[in-house]
Formats: sequence, structure tokens, C-alpha cells
Amino acid sequence: MMMDSYRITKIDIAKMSIRLLKPFRTSLGIEESADNILVRIHANDGLYGLGEAVPTPFITGDTQAIIFEAAKDLAQMLLGKNPSDIEGLMKELNAFLVYNTTVKSAFDMALYDLLGKRAGLPLYTLLGGPKREFYTDQTVGIDTPEVMVEDALAIQAQGFPAIKVKLGTNRADDVDRIRAIRQAVGDDIPIRIDANQGWDVVTALLTLNDLVPYNIQYCEEPVPFWNNAGLQRVHEKSPIPITADESVFDHHDAFRLAAMGTSDYFNIKLSKSGGIHNALKINAVAESAGIKCMVGSMFETRVGLSAAAHLVSARPNIVYADLDTCFFHAEDPVVGGITYNSGKITLPDTPGHGADIEPDFFERLDKVTIE
Repeated sequence: MMMDSYRITKIDIAKMSIRLLKPFRTSLGIEESADNILVRIHANDGLYGLGEAVPTPFITGDTQAIIFEAAKDLAQMLLGKNPSDIEGLMKELNAFLVYNTTVKSAFDMALYDLLGKRAGLPLYTLLGGPKREFYTDQTVGIDTPEVMVEDALAIQAQGFPAIKVKLGTNRADDVDRIRAIRQAVGDDIPIRIDANQGWDVVTALLTLNDLVPYNIQYCEEPVPFWNNAGLQRVHEKSPIPITADESVFDHHDAFRLAAMGTSDYFNIKLSKSGGIHNALKINAVAESAGIKCMVGSMFETRVGLSAAAHLVSARPNIVYADLDTCFFHAEDPVVGGITYNSGKITLPDTPGHGADIEPDFFERLDKVTIE
């Protein structure tokens, strides 16, 4: 098929809600289910690409209902166009709908998946990178110290190489949580903390200094996302490395924060960045500034996690992975995709990102087809 005749014929948009095994609390709120959407972009060669978007109202400012409706408009724009022109298509979507990174990430992921399938290449190869070995941590949500210790010990028993702990309530309680967890798990396993914007500058610095004895690997987003100057102050004075997360949505944010010297790492999330296309730009800015990256997750199934894992593998500047959200789901409707062994992630070698949804499960979803 000639490239100029290659085109998008139809796009499926589906709501997918999966209950969490138990409510998950951060300083920003409580989540009880993963209310995501799926986008399938079909081309006239019979192939389709699959993308997943994860709205998080208190981070991305949207909901499943909002992005489901927005996806209909975006799908109409793409019909009849060449799906291999990811640069051009994403530029068009970004010009039409500013912000709204979540819904655009599903289209971006589906386009990359389709391109990989058409090329017959796994996504990490399509991105020009190697297949490398890496691991994910697993996360402990905010609760009483006793419950958090129990969760941390379970993670350690499963062989995960690092534990991520949600904080951001107040100095005394957050220190008590980490003290209890460190005493329970011992000194060998790394602990990473995430305040999810929960502290002000003074509280952040006091708390981080209190946590020095507990060997913390890094702290994510200690202060509100809008307070770049405050993040810079915390970074300058903190005894613990700082990672920017909610303050880095795109490459423009990355450039500004890198120029200000706000952090040691950037946390890239596909639903936050608008997909792989922008994620690559964020990593390029970070690498140019001598800043390492991590890739995180927002209650994706193994569809979104697989795409994110290919990105990690393809870019050695990405040194940490937090791709554990499927472990919180009450069911796994995904076939193919990445697999886990004590936190070690193994990528599939099938074309694209390699993950799909079980056909019967997909057919039961509330969905619409734009054609």
C-alpha cells in the first residue's frame, strides 16, 4: 500500500472502569477505581493501534466523562488522515485542544502502537532504543503507620527492589510513617517518598531534614505544582534529592524547571505529558540539562504500562520506573504486554507496545465508533 493512500478508517472510544482492591489515598485525594478510556485507531490495512488514557481530576483536571466526549471531537479530526504522521497529527490535536493532556495521550499511544505494528517492530525498537532490564517499585498509600508497615512488608516479601511511600499530610505524622516502615523493612531496601504537593516550603524542609536518618532515595513534588520558586528553594536546601512530578506536564515545563534548578529528576507520566511524543521531548530537555528522569503511572492497566515501559527501555536517561498500578486493580483484562517478576519488567517483542484488551471484555464496554 502506497504511503499516500494509507489512512485512518475508524476510531473506537470506550469507557473502562476497574475497581481497585482497596481505596488508595494520597495527599490530594482518595481513589477507589480506575475510570479510564481506551482508543482504538483502525487503518485501511486492517491493523489497529490501542491507547489508554487515565484521567485524574486533582492532577489533570478531567474525568472519564469529560475525556470520552473530547475524544469524539479528536477522532473526527483524524479520520481519513495518515496515521504514520504522528508529528503532524499531534500538532493538529494540540492546536485544536490546549491542555487536556489525558485524552490526547490515548490517541498518541494508539498511533505509536499502530506504527509499530505496521513496521513489524516492538515500540522500544521503533523509538531507537535497546531492550534493557529494569525494575519498578511498588507504592504504599497513606494510612496509619501500622497499615503502611503491613503494606511495605508485603512489598518487600514479594521481592520488589524499592518501596515508594505516599506522604504529604503533616510533619509529625509523615515522619512517624517513615520511621515505622524503615524499622520494619530494615536498612537495605530503598525507600522513595512522594508528598504529592502536600507540604509548604517550610514544612517540606523541616520534614526532609527529619527524614535524613531513614535513607530516603528521593522525594517527589514536595510543594504545590504552581510554586516553582518554592520548589527551587526546597531543592537548594534539601538533604534529599528532589523529583518534579505534577509541575512537569510538558517540555516547556521541563525547560523552565531545568533553567531554574528546581530538581534532580523529572517524573514523566504519559497521561500527564500527552503521550509518548511529548514524553520524548521532556526527556531530551532533561538529558540536555544533566537531569535524569523516571517514568510513573496513574492507575493504567498493563496497556498504558506497557507503552510506558517501552519508553523506559528506549531511553537510558530514564533511570527509575514506577509502573506498579496494575497491582492495585481488582481484575486484569489485558492480554500480552509487559510481565512482572519481583518487580522486574519484561517487555514483549511483539510489534507495537504488545498489549491488548480481551475481546469479550472490550465488547462489554460502553463505547462509540467514529467513522
